This record gives sequence, structure tokens and C-alpha cells, in this order.
Amino acid sequence: MPNIPQIPLNDGKAIPQLGFGVWQVPDDEAQPAVAAAIRSGYRLIDTAQGYDNEEGVGRAIAEAGIGRDQLFITSKLRNGAHEYDAARKAFDESLKKLGLDYLDMFLIHWPVPDQDKFADAWRALVALRNEGRIRSIGVSNFLPSHIDRIVAETGVKPVINQLELHPQYQQRDIRDYHARHDIKLECYSPLGSGAVLDNDTIAEIAEKHGRSVSQIILRWELDQGLIVIPKSTHEERIAENIEVFDFSLDDEDRRRIDALDDPENGKTGSFPETMNDLF
Repeated sequence: MPNIPQIPLNDGKAIPQLGFGVWQVPDDEAQPAVAAAIRSGYRLIDTAQGYDNEEGVGRAIAEAGIGRDQLFITSKLRNGAHEYDAARKAFDESLKKLGLDYLDMFLIHWPVPDQDKFADAWRALVALRNEGRIRSIGVSNFLPSHIDRIVAETGVKPVINQLELHPQYQQRDIRDYHARHDIKLECYSPLGSGAVLDNDTIAEIAEKHGRSVSQIILRWELDQGLIVIPKSTHEERIAENIEVFDFSLDDEDRRRIDALDDPENGKTGSFPETMNDLF
């Protein structure tokens, strides 16, 4: 079983550097997918209220046959529950669906700027952390201005910002900000929602190392100290994506992948500035 590095967080906790995501996985498929991931050695499982699959994830956790303290479970607050009391109620619902009595990490999924209640949601997360019901708290899809605001209003900074990040959208413009504030970056869509898998440059590097394209991309991200949460519902790919700790990229490989960044056109998902859907 792979020995996955632990990344220290600014609250004294640590998170596995490689985990398993379940975005766009239906609830009935989440259980077998997460079960396969845990069998393969994943210990970080990332879900969200907006994914509508927490119950399936919870069933897999209950049947995993390993201690709760060996797992790092993350969920995220839905956009329509940013008011303080609503956020606390939504968190309770997540625990019930997952069948757990605490979460290792809970994130605000999106800032939802038109609603402008993300600071209230952050206060709720801070309170839940102080009560011991969440071990670590963070955000997702937040810009530096959003983070500056919640820190100014509460004095508490997130441990993680979960962002779309992959070879064609590398978020170089905000990496320094997160490093200065000791906020770790966690990559969702680390394979570009499949958009990067047909890249000729990465295919050449994969052939050179006798590895798959996805393994090359994940290795490149891990080498930068990023936390990654690839998703698949295929057991063989789930197993393949964790087998990335027994080979190395060289400096030329990294330079070639670094050069693929396309900040203007590389993003495949929504933008934090304009994502205002309530779910």
C-alpha cells in the first residue's frame, strides 16, 4: 500500500497529500467508488453537500473495516446555507448523512459574492471548530480578497483553499499569496476534468516513464507540494491514480509541463467572481 505523505496545516493538524474526490458521482455509485478507494490505500475522502452523495460516502466509510482515526473526511457547505444558523444546521445534516460525529475538515464551497454572506458562514465554521465538531476549517474557490475579509472579521485563517488547478490552469498568480499566509492549496479537477488527458506533451513524458498520463499529471502536482483529489468510478483507474509514489519526474519534464499553463483559456469550471448559484 502506498505511503502517502502528510501535509502539515497551519492549525497543527495534517492532511494526506493525495485523496479521493467524488464530484459528479451519483449517490448509488459513491459507495462502491469510495470503498474501492479505501481498499487501494486512499485515506482522504472529499465530498460536499452540493454533490448529493454524502450518504453513499457514509455507507462506504461504515463498511470500510478500518478505524475512523485512519480516515480524513472532508465535506463542503452548500451555497444556500451561508447564514450562521443555516450553516450550523447544514453541518448537522452532513454529519447525519455521513454517519459521523465529527469531520476532519469542512469547507465553504463557494463565496457566492452576490449573496455576500460567506463571512457569516465562516463564523459558523469557526464556532463548530471551537466546539470540537470539526478538526480543521477551510474554503474552496475563494480569491485572496475573500480570504482577507474573513480573516479580518474573525482573526481565523483557513487551513486550505481548494481550487481548480491542473497543467493548463496552474493558478500561478495567487500561489505566492497562499504561501505567504501558510494556506495550503488543494487541487480539484487535478486532471482538468479530462481536458488535459489528450495533451501530446504529457503523453510523451508518460511514454518516457512508462506511466499513464494521469500518473504524470498527479506526480507533477505532488512535486509542488500541492494536495490532490482525483476522481474516478473505475476501480482500475482509482488504483492507478494512487500508484504515483514510486517514480520521479526530472527537471526537464517539469519545465515542459509548467509551460502548458493557459490562464486565459485553461479553466474548465466556474469562476469565483461570477458563481452565484444556490444549491
